[in-house]
Amino acid sequence: MTPAPPLFSTIMIERRGRVLVLTLNRPDALNAVNLELHDALPDALAFAACDTGSDVILLTGAGRAFSAGGDIAHIEHNAANPHLFDHEAGQAKRIVNALLDIEKPVVCRMNGHAVGLGATIALLCDIVIAVDTAKIGDPHVGIGLVAGDGGVVAWAQRIGIARAKEYLLTGELLPASKAAEIGLINDCVAADQLDRTVDSLCQRLLDGAPNAVRWTKVLTNIEVKRMANAVLEAGIAYESVSVRTADHREGIAALKEKRKPLFTGR
Repeated sequence: MTPAPPLFSTIMIERRGRVLVLTLNRPDALNAVNLELHDALPDALAFAACDTGSDVILLTGAGRAFSAGGDIAHIEHNAANPHLFDHEAGQAKRIVNALLDIEKPVVCRMNGHAVGLGATIALLCDIVIAVDTAKIGDPHVGIGLVAGDGGVVAWAQRIGIARAKEYLLTGELLPASKAAEIGLINDCVAADQLDRTVDSLCQRLLDGAPNAVRWTKVLTNIEVKRMANAVLEAGIAYESVSVRTADHREGIAALKEKRKPLFTGR
C-alpha cells in the first residue's frame, strides 16, 4: 500500500499520479524559512526519497514566491542567541544532503523569487523552471553572513567558480531570464506557461525507464556530492562564526530599517 504523506504546517505534500508535489507553505511570509520550515524540510525530503508511490518529485512554493530565504525574525533571534545556530547547521546539512541523495529526479517549479537558502534549495534540484518575473540570488553577504549553507556548492556546480564568486560575493539578484541565459537555471517562461511547461517536463521524466533515469542522476551527482562533502562542513563553520559578528547584527538592522549597512569588519 502506498504510504500517506506526512502532515506539516509549513509544507504541503500531495500526489499527482506518480509525481509527489512538495509545496513550501508560508505564503504570507513569501515562504521565508523559519525554524519550523527549516526543521520540516529535511523530514519531508526524506519521505519523498523513500516514497514508493512516486517517480518524480516536484518542489514549489505557495503564493507569490518560491522562497524569500531566511525569515528575518528567525535570523534576528539566532543573532541574539548564536548558540542556537548549531541546530540550524545540522538541519542545513540534512537539507543539502537530502536533495543530493534523492535518486528520483527533483524538478523545481520556481513560481517566484528564490533568495538565500531559497535559492540554494532551488538550485540543488535537478531541473529548475522559473516564471520569467522571478529573481534569484544569494545575498548572505548583504547581512554580514557567509554563504555557507550550500550556496557555494550549488552556484559553482551550475555556472562555474568565476561566475559563482561574482554573484555570491556581491549578493546580486538575477532576473530569471539572465539566470537561464548563463545556465544557472534551466529555463524561464511566462506565468501562463509555467504549469504547462513543468507538467510536460515531469511527464517526459515519467515516460523514461525509472531505474535508468534514477541511476543516471546518481552518476551525475557524484561530482556534486564530492564538492559538497569537501566544503559543506567548513561552510557551515564559517557561517556559524559570521552569525556572531557585529557586521551581521548591523546587516539585520539595516535590512529592517531599509538602509545601506555600514560594515566595519567586526
